[in-house]
Amino acid sequence: MSLINYLPDILETTEAQRLATGFIFTEGPLWHPEGYWHFVDLRTNSLYRLVPGKAAELVAKTTGGNGTTFDLHGRLVICDGDARRVARLSATGALETLVDRFQGGRFNRPNDIVCRSDGSLYFTDPDKRVPYAEREIPGPEGVGDLWDGARVYRISPQGEVSIVAHCEYPNGLAFSPDERTLYVANTRSTKYVHALDLDANGAMIGRRIFADMNTGAEPGIPDGLKVDMLGRVYCTGPGGIWVFTPLGERIGTIRFPEQAVNFAFGGEDLRTLFCCAHTSVYTLRVKVPGNPHPWYQLREPGAVVPSKAP
Repeated sequence: MSLINYLPDILETTEAQRLATGFIFTEGPLWHPEGYWHFVDLRTNSLYRLVPGKAAELVAKTTGGNGTTFDLHGRLVICDGDARRVARLSATGALETLVDRFQGGRFNRPNDIVCRSDGSLYFTDPDKRVPYAEREIPGPEGVGDLWDGARVYRISPQGEVSIVAHCEYPNGLAFSPDERTLYVANTRSTKYVHALDLDANGAMIGRRIFADMNTGAEPGIPDGLKVDMLGRVYCTGPGGIWVFTPLGERIGTIRFPEQAVNFAFGGEDLRTLFCCAHTSVYTLRVKVPGNPHPWYQLREPGAVVPSKAP
């Protein structure tokens, strides 16, 4: 599969390699350090495991499953969107509800999720694909804003849910290497990457527009979002995966044979970029590792996994 990219400071290889195809809409990529990838086929409600060089293996059936991460115990957590919940994959292979309500109302459609090093989980919950009459979470008293229910939430290590921020259409999430910035892809009418400034406890203390992605006539929207170890921000957008410096300056676009939807860093050195496109999944090699998941570091010899988990 040939597609030439020229980003000499970013890419080690320039030709995308297709690992598997025949899907409808792939999403939710995640690297497992035992040597395989997880991803979902959103339209067929399927969570897969893919060992490079082998056929994809069905792990579980989802209900509109989308973004995935691990908790600090290495358990897979997924935004099970059409079930309006965040779920966790059990040892038996079943998806069990982790959280599905806030202030008594069901979430709208959880979309993407990330794990902080203290064990808290942050997830996005856009509302625009849910009819107004079916939205259940109450807004502030006296406020009837139609997008008030679109939020970024935090699940504490004790399982408590709180609001981090309101957004128009929050989608992909990623932490900066120091976890003092949470990047949020805003997908619909205004296509931006927001930067939420966090305090040491993970609460928002400020926010700003990190990058404007409203330019470009090619297909694609801000969706999948990741950060490398140098703090550079990668976000899907028109034409492929846009790459920005930590200051929000655009470096260029990584292109694939199909429109990039989401992606993840993986491989033993975290320098393999695994891309979920519409019908296929692809890889490229990059020069700088992705920002590692906190659980990867806890797996080192002698590491202690916290005793509390959601």
